[in-house]
Amino acid sequence: MDEQLEKALELFKKKEWAKAIDAFSQILEEETDNAELYNNLALCYHYTGEQEQAEKFFLKSLSLNPQLPEVYINLADLYFKQKNFADAVGLLQTATCELPENLVLKHFLARVFMEDAQLDLAIDELDKILEEQPENYDAYYDLARVYFELGDYHLAIENFENVIKYKEDNEWVYYYLAQAYEANNEVDRAISNYLKSITISEQFYPAYKKLGVLFLARDDYEDAIEYFEDYIKLGVADEEIESVKTIIERIKKIKSEK
Repeated sequence: MDEQLEKALELFKKKEWAKAIDAFSQILEEETDNAELYNNLALCYHYTGEQEQAEKFFLKSLSLNPQLPEVYINLADLYFKQKNFADAVGLLQTATCELPENLVLKHFLARVFMEDAQLDLAIDELDKILEEQPENYDAYYDLARVYFELGDYHLAIENFENVIKYKEDNEWVYYYLAQAYEANNEVDRAISNYLKSITISEQFYPAYKKLGVLFLARDDYEDAIEYFEDYIKLGVADEEIESVKTIIERIKKIKSEK
């Protein structure tokens, strides 16, 4: 049996799903109560696009052992990708009851709530995570995104700033923090953080356009032109290049008339 299992796992690693399905199925004829093998079999069906079979065997796995967090995650992911948020939520709520100390399950639940626009419930789950893991920067990041979506820019800023305490080298975090400052009418701080995102990644083109727009709004035409010109050199779509070139020409015309 060990040899059969080793062969099945090797086929799984090689992504030979059909052969792996046959191999796991043969083993399960003898080991009918092996929850881990049903999970592996379900994953094979999932990767071949046979989602009904995948769901069936994930559920079989959980019926045999409701203490396997990876099975909840795999099945919830299946529901999530189908945008079946109701079943994903129900499953993950069951999972967090069965495994109350597993914060990965709580975080997945929060992200399903976010995707399903149940933002207050997402906040509740993220707050629970941060009570137990006050250095969980992923939770701060998601919390910041939720507050930004709700229009609470002050709390969005606070949580993005918390992320930066642990993750200083991510251009997207500075970009989103800059967006929150911009939405909160703190333009200088917005500009500062867009510049930080570019410092981390010189090819990070979204920040160049944002800087061009903000400098234009302040009538700082030289800097606006500079950042718009840098932006269109960074591989953006042809249609976008033409649109921004038109803006640059208008700025130059305004500048010449002053």
